[in-house]
Amino acid sequence: MLFANVLVAALAFAPSAPVSRRSAVAVSSVHMAVAAKDVKALREKTGAGMMDCKAALVDTDGDMEAASELLRQKGLAAAGKRADKATKEGIIETYIHTGGRLGVMVEVNCETDFVAKRPEFSDLAKMVAMQLAASPTVEFVSEADIPDDVKEAERKIEMGSEDLDGKPEEIKQKMVEGRINKIMKTKCLLNQPYIKDPSQTMEDVLKSTIATLGENINIARFARMELGSE
Repeated sequence: MLFANVLVAALAFAPSAPVSRRSAVAVSSVHMAVAAKDVKALREKTGAGMMDCKAALVDTDGDMEAASELLRQKGLAAAGKRADKATKEGIIETYIHTGGRLGVMVEVNCETDFVAKRPEFSDLAKMVAMQLAASPTVEFVSEADIPDDVKEAERKIEMGSEDLDGKPEEIKQKMVEGRINKIMKTKCLLNQPYIKDPSQTMEDVLKSTIATLGENINIARFARMELGSE
């Protein structure tokens, strides 16, 4: 009788073993689906940490674009939280274009000397200098830096455009303001498409680096010099 009870119990539990093995394989395959090369590629694309990239790929079922967007959104949120932090450390970076006819000097600030010495911070400063070299229309870091008199001067020019003659004043004002906004964007560094990835703006790149390094970062000032120009 005892043997029969043992046999019945053994048979009752027998099917569970293959199920457990299948479950283990399934769980293992989920983890294996996030390949190291994909994590590396996402890190190179976004600049985010390895664990953040892996988590983003898991959350998006391995979709590289969706993972990149998820990290971008997280980066924007993180950057927003640090926007008011003082930035008194940093570096001054230079870039001289091939031939020595064009040069840029830029000051990029952060919160601590520790971050100022990080290679990611140095890479950002170098990239900003190269971006400025490739952006001849840029005069300011952000739209908040543009003086009112600069906007007013552009407004007067646009108001005198021949194609606006005869239009109602209200329509004319709206068209002029739309044109001014476009012109101002061409003058601001943070509005420019990133030269290495035009799908991102320089503001996106800056905020991504803030999220990666965990400190507020500010592009303080720059100078762009071209041989023979005034």
